[in-house]
Amino acid sequence: MTASMERTDTSDMIIVHRLFRREFRRAPRLILGVAEGDTERAEFIGSYLADIAAGLHHHHHAEDELLWPKLLERVSLQAELIHRMEGQHERLAVLLGRIDELLPVWRTRAEASVRDELADVIAQASGALDEHLGEEESEILPLVAEHLSPDEWEAIGKRAQEGIPKEGTKPFVALGALLDEASPTERRFMLAKLPLPLRVIYGLIGERIYRRAMTRLVGTAN
Repeated sequence: MTASMERTDTSDMIIVHRLFRREFRRAPRLILGVAEGDTERAEFIGSYLADIAAGLHHHHHAEDELLWPKLLERVSLQAELIHRMEGQHERLAVLLGRIDELLPVWRTRAEASVRDELADVIAQASGALDEHLGEEESEILPLVAEHLSPDEWEAIGKRAQEGIPKEGTKPFVALGALLDEASPTERRFMLAKLPLPLRVIYGLIGERIYRRAMTRLVGTAN
């Protein structure tokens, strides 16, 4: 990092990672709790998980396009580490691809055999994700802070945000999921990134929408 370059704050990534860890860890239990033939419950849970999986797809795609090439160019001594991160993305892409195949079938049929395979694949993805995100936080984010500008980091975030669902109340549910385990400081930090009208609307109705969705999803407002 040159003396004139502002050090990049990567703390927002920790908050995003927290969301993905939580949702992939609890997803198998939610899926296995759906009785065979209960298509209404399968559709509700499946729709939520499809949005989470799509968000992870976009998150990784943004890194593949905008992060790894820059780090390879600027931190060549860490090439082995960066290629390992790319390999972990490839492994997760295979698992996410299978999830994408199974989810629509389970959502429409609620078959026990599909349910059980889906839960198993998501559990595998959760384990692979824990490994990847842990290494990314300990090894990659310090390199980002040192070698990418704040504008470059923001561009990666904006690319990843293309995966946030736009229809209906889904944006409020996505934002609530992100903020759910945030500290007061983290919450203020993330909300400050939003346009003022969206912050106001979320405060007025958005958080209640999220809490209702979570009550239906996991049986508790928390």
